[in-house]
Amino acid sequence: MKRFLVFFCAAIVSLTGSNAHAQSPALAEQAQHAKELMAAGRAGEAVPIYAELVKAVPNNPGLILNLGLALDLSGRKREAIKQYEAVLKIDAHSFPALFLMGTAYMDLGEPAKAQEPLQKASELQPENFAARATLAEAELGLSRFEKAARAFQALSAREPANAKVWYGLGSSYEGLAQKNFDGLADLSPGSAYWLDLVAESRQETMQTYSAFYFYRQALAKMPSLRGAHAAIAEIYQQTGHADWAAAEQAKEAQLPAPDCSAAKLECAFRAGEFLAIVADGANSPEALYWKTRACNHLALDAYAHLAQFPPSEESYELKAKVDSERRQYAEAAKELREALKLSPGNPQIKRELAIALYQSGSLEEAKVLFQELLQLDRDSAALNYFLGDTFLNSQKPQEAVVYLQKAITREARFLPAQKSLGLAYLQLGQADKAIPHLQAALPADQDGTLHYQLGRAYQSHGDSQLAREMFKQYQEAQQKNQEENQTVEKEVSITPP
Repeated sequence: MKRFLVFFCAAIVSLTGSNAHAQSPALAEQAQHAKELMAAGRAGEAVPIYAELVKAVPNNPGLILNLGLALDLSGRKREAIKQYEAVLKIDAHSFPALFLMGTAYMDLGEPAKAQEPLQKASELQPENFAARATLAEAELGLSRFEKAARAFQALSAREPANAKVWYGLGSSYEGLAQKNFDGLADLSPGSAYWLDLVAESRQETMQTYSAFYFYRQALAKMPSLRGAHAAIAEIYQQTGHADWAAAEQAKEAQLPAPDCSAAKLECAFRAGEFLAIVADGANSPEALYWKTRACNHLALDAYAHLAQFPPSEESYELKAKVDSERRQYAEAAKELREALKLSPGNPQIKRELAIALYQSGSLEEAKVLFQELLQLDRDSAALNYFLGDTFLNSQKPQEAVVYLQKAITREARFLPAQKSLGLAYLQLGQADKAIPHLQAALPADQDGTLHYQLGRAYQSHGDSQLAREMFKQYQEAQQKNQEENQTVEKEVSITPP
């Protein structure tokens, strides 16, 4: 739970703790004691007291709300949600119940369920910053990037020094940039516009040789593409070829300025009119190209605002995101540990840290965190998968099966979980159980290795013909990958202009 949400919850305690309408001095004393425990941060101890008070004074929305809040702050989110639902049956317009239900679902990683109560809470109190900010986070979690960006943009005007808002705004524009790029990839794959954006993304993630290749390909298709020569010149500078860089800069300077009567979006981009570009209704390849670039610029601008503030959980999360994109997972984990120091117990950051540790190979540390997170949400398909796969990668297939089975029970089309469960059964020598899961995971096989494992399973099961077919497909996939890699090795090198 984000810090401003915790502060908001603490405020609710003082408002609702007096609502017991106790019918005896003993009940009033219990209510006061529970309130003191909550204020002292000992919510778990307050739970049984509020439970007894709810039994003694039924249908009291204030007491039920406080029971929900005590459960919520002690990590028992789903139990808390049931209490908030009970409050809403009594009072459908209870702002605290709607807001807290929304934040609980967000903490559980379920923005689809959080969105409706948060929307209602925001309508009840339009000026409540916490409700609107959490609703914006839910919209972002649902990939409704346009709505999220508008919401965070408005919130940034209200609280320009709020790091969470700028991080949310940057993430919204980043998502919108990806959406526009995906649209371009569908509409005009392999075009100069697509190649230029791929090159730019490779350069940002320090894949210099790959970026050089894609810029060259873009210019081969569109020699008049402005900016590509300058980008290649920068790569030449980075790789110690100043003379080649000068030649590329000269080529860039020779390109004519854009005709703004025809290239309206390019001229708008050069004029810094990024919001106008994003709002443009056109969806041509050219329009999607400039929208992607405008959104990327707006994201970077939001992150630049974030960088102006003292270190925060959001600034550490941003650094971790950059490290992860560069596959520097150990460095990402370091940043997320710093974020967790500023927001202890934050389930979202703890989840990101667990995944970074898992990706870096720190399996024992990852296992501990995934187990802690599952205590808060035992039915999470993703968490069960990650913990199961952590056990599998630690050569403990028997322990892995329990969690991987639960993951696919919750989400049958969870292909990574199907794959890992099949591999776990295969390691246990149970080919008959492995086969259906490996079959289900085949659409996710990118290099043929899953076909090979399925072939092994068929072979162990005595299905020699099916095994031969799988091994054949594996060999074909390996040959194709080898040819593609050889082609890339020949093409991806820094060559003169």
